[in-house]
Amino acid sequence: MKNMKLELIIQNKQDAIQAEKLGADRLELVSAMKEGGLTPSYGTIKQVLESVTIPVQIMVRPHGYHFCYSEDDFQVICEDIRMIVELGGKRIVFGALHKNGTVNEVMLREIIRQFPYIDITFHRAFDEVQSQEAAYHTLLKYKQHVRRILTSGGELTCEKGKEQLAKLVKLSNVEHGPSIMPGSGLSPENIADIHQSVGAEQYHFGSAVRVDGVFSNGFSQSAIERVRMNL
Repeated sequence: MKNMKLELIIQNKQDAIQAEKLGADRLELVSAMKEGGLTPSYGTIKQVLESVTIPVQIMVRPHGYHFCYSEDDFQVICEDIRMIVELGGKRIVFGALHKNGTVNEVMLREIIRQFPYIDITFHRAFDEVQSQEAAYHTLLKYKQHVRRILTSGGELTCEKGKEQLAKLVKLSNVEHGPSIMPGSGLSPENIADIHQSVGAEQYHFGSAVRVDGVFSNGFSQSAIERVRMNL
């Protein structure tokens, strides 16, 4: 897997330790996967950061209703980021939109102002924007902080969104902006075909690399090995 980064979703310390042992390059720590991933608890964040040496990106999402946040929501978001930073975290997964489907730059700028050393992955709120190309150019302005974008190309899965993902990867290469990280519906069975079409340098895996494809089970070593072989 030449220079290819494999990011795995984890939910706790045990997941983190196992994922690192199995060769994950980076982790995304979330809670409440049934709601699409929410901010984990203080205790979980602390345990995970203390248990691994590879980078951990921490989901900052106060609820699963939508990505248009109120001022109260935003206060919660900033308090959660403050807690993450105090625990030694340097990376967050975050995304906020306006009701018209554009990136909420006000919130993004305020996070960068308050936490100037934070590494941000803009998450799959990106799949709900009005225009991914326009949203990409918005995020390009913040490329020193928004380092990557987690997306399925505006579709439910990367399989369905692979043509758009390929366009976004090209855009990223041309603009030298945030990297595109495909995620959603990736599996050991489809990653080779998707990678051939998309050509990204990092991929984000969830339940497909778990035993029996279930988040409550541990990681499947054979599934992760098959992913590595197919990239």
